[in-house]
Amino acid sequence: MRTVLLPLAAVVAALFTLPASAENKTFVIANASDGYGVDQCLTTHARCGTLLADAYCTAHDFRQAASFHKVETADVTGTVLVADTAKPKPGHDIFIAIECSR
Repeated sequence: MRTVLLPLAAVVAALFTLPASAENKTFVIANASDGYGVDQCLTTHARCGTLLADAYCTAHDFRQAASFHKVETADVTGTVLVADTAKPKPGHDIFIAIECSR
């Protein structure tokens, strides 16, 4: 009986020592100018961008932002492509990807 329990106990102990994998989720948000400069914080990777990304993740029940960066409009699924002749206003059609971790 001891020969069965000892290996079983070793396996159970090994399972409890494995590191837990972190859950990550990426949110893609429109980076529209609000007049407060929030859009510039996220696109320039300033310190305020890190604080904003962390706050966004916290608001969505995550611990912190793992990263954030600009995303091209063409890379976002479901977006409408803008014609080459159309010139959007500065700050429009800019998307930010915020990767949050638990």
